Amino acid sequence: MENVKSLQLFYNEKKVGILAVLPNTIVAFEYDEKWLQEGFSISPFSLPLIKKVFLPKIDPFDGLFGIFSDSLPDGWGRLLVDRMLNSLNINPRKIGSLNRLSIVGESGMGALSYKPEHKFMISGKEIDYDKLAVACQEILNKNYSEDLDKLFLLGGSSGGARPKILTEIDNEEWIIKFSSSLDDKDSGKMEYLYSLCAKKCGILMPETRLFTSKISSGYFGVKRFDREKTSSGKTKKIHMISVSALLETSHRFPNLDYNILMKLTLKLTGSFEEVEKMYKLMCFNVFAHNRDDHSKNFSFIYNEEFKKWLLSPAYDLTYSYSINGEHATTVNGNGNNPDMPDILKVAENIGLKYDKAKKIAEDIRKIVKEDLENIKKYLRKHGLDNQTGEIK
Repeated sequence: MENVKSLQLFYNEKKVGILAVLPNTIVAFEYDEKWLQEGFSISPFSLPLIKKVFLPKIDPFDGLFGIFSDSLPDGWGRLLVDRMLNSLNINPRKIGSLNRLSIVGESGMGALSYKPEHKFMISGKEIDYDKLAVACQEILNKNYSEDLDKLFLLGGSSGGARPKILTEIDNEEWIIKFSSSLDDKDSGKMEYLYSLCAKKCGILMPETRLFTSKISSGYFGVKRFDREKTSSGKTKKIHMISVSALLETSHRFPNLDYNILMKLTLKLTGSFEEVEKMYKLMCFNVFAHNRDDHSKNFSFIYNEEFKKWLLSPAYDLTYSYSINGEHATTVNGNGNNPDMPDILKVAENIGLKYDKAKKIAEDIRKIVKEDLENIKKYLRKHGLDNQTGEIK
């Protein structure tokens, strides 16, 4: 595989700029002249819309700016890429960031794409979800599967730790998840129930489905919010950026607090309506015991029509733990077992009215308790809860 020295960056076929690797492996970036006149900042804090050669730090993204690191597959997707490279006798450790971005090409999450694109000569066939689920386990357990080509084609650009595929259903783009080696086989149903509960709590969610299976209770699917159909029937990509990329901080280290997320939301969007959305999401995560609330599980999308940033729809909501069983993002400094006083203090710090903030939190706690009671029973039956694992 030829060593890539530079890549052109595009947004829905419009050239944004160029990336070039320097001798010290840092990847420099510069906006295109036309984009400077007509475009927007793709990463407001790190890459303002000015004429300049931008140089990132080595850490935490191996010499990339966070926005470009967002494009790279993480967890499951990276595993598939590395397995594919190994199968072609290419050492993954010798593949630089630009080579990996060229493999992503036009298939990454969000709206950014990279040229020239490196394509592997593989093709997909009809999808059998159960067969792919078994193939995922083969990859996780044995590092090899006869369906490696298909899995790479369908999931090689995906993020997150759990196995998943990116596919088209009813002429719309969807993500379908499978269980990891550490998940219960019914994790798909659990995430689906969580998505329904979150919608009932007033949290903005994409459309979700539970796809049927003969070997489990089903596979969780979510319609991609970074894609939308135009009036002409074409697919338009939506620009998005994670909090991890915005703040140039790794999601692998728990260093966030919801006070920071509230301030970030207000600064970026300038809207208390968006702050309230983040507040609802915090309440749900606390009461529903979703503790894997790290910086890559919060994102913002850019509305090109109104030229403003908005909090993205919520995603990756399910019963979960983080390091030492605590929240990855603390609630007013409390990650172990935050409750109503911590929640209301965060609301106070950002300027939300006390009575409204309290009612929102109480309503969400009530809905979670009622709707997820069956999940609570399920967890107890399977021995998956403990003294710090209560759905409040």
